[in-house]
Amino acid sequence: MTQATEVRPAPPREEIWLTDRMVSVRRVAEGGTPAVMIHGLGGSSLNWTDLAWDLAGRLDTWAVDLPGFGASPPPRDGDYTPEGHARAVLDLITSRIGRPVHLLGNSMGGAIAVQLAGRAPGWVKSVTMISPALPGGRLTRSNMHLPVLAVPGVGERVLRRYLQASPEFRAKATIDVCFADPGRMHPERMAEAVAEVTRRDSLPYVGDAFVQSTRGLMASFLERGPDRPTELMKRIHRPTLLIYGRKDQLVDPVGGYRAASYLPDARVVVLPDSGHVAQMEHPELVAEAWRDLIGGRHATAVVPAGQA
Repeated sequence: MTQATEVRPAPPREEIWLTDRMVSVRRVAEGGTPAVMIHGLGGSSLNWTDLAWDLAGRLDTWAVDLPGFGASPPPRDGDYTPEGHARAVLDLITSRIGRPVHLLGNSMGGAIAVQLAGRAPGWVKSVTMISPALPGGRLTRSNMHLPVLAVPGVGERVLRRYLQASPEFRAKATIDVCFADPGRMHPERMAEAVAEVTRRDSLPYVGDAFVQSTRGLMASFLERGPDRPTELMKRIHRPTLLIYGRKDQLVDPVGGYRAASYLPDARVVVLPDSGHVAQMEHPELVAEAWRDLIGGRHATAVVPAGQA
């Protein structure tokens, strides 16, 4: 493929001190309605750089590093569940932004968006979920390691071995499984990813954040109480956009229609040549789909269920 010769720089991180925590964010603040972008398992605020720039002027974006990820320290209460992560994001919204936001979440970030929007709908204007990690997904060869990581003792040993690989290997392995075409990862973005992995290798809690977040996510799939994810989804009476990649190796796009059945006002878009992180691989298409949802011109973007 032909890559752009230049990419816009990743915004610098900003440390924001809240009531009982610090979170790190990257902002593209060029006017518009505030939006909070929530990365997936093992990701960081870097995952939103290109989409944030594509929506600059329309959105004032806050790409957050979840507790224990990016440059945000671990949560003081040790709660790495989607609900716990959602409390951290809500704290950012209520304490610093101060008005309802557009929520955008990828993978585990989608599960966190469900927790936040279902429990605190007054702080949400719309929800966009890109390949969200929601109950009902089927295991594939690319994601069957997640239940293994959730096993006490086993997950820690597996991750310790993986962390012995070079930062370059691990960054490339992530892109290989998350992109439909890894060649779309711009060299500058890859260099940023490697630098991020290298920086985090010096932190003592990296493995714990990943394993505990995996366990929290897996446990949420088995929740049977009144606040289980499917019940929370029924409470989200906000415009909701579900974006999937047909070539996603981690989340089955057909599950999008099952997820949409729980959401009162949902649209489903399937990108035919995209993987698990469409906001990185095809930010321009995700931006277009988001504009169509908010502008009410979403009909042509919806893919019939039989074609997914």
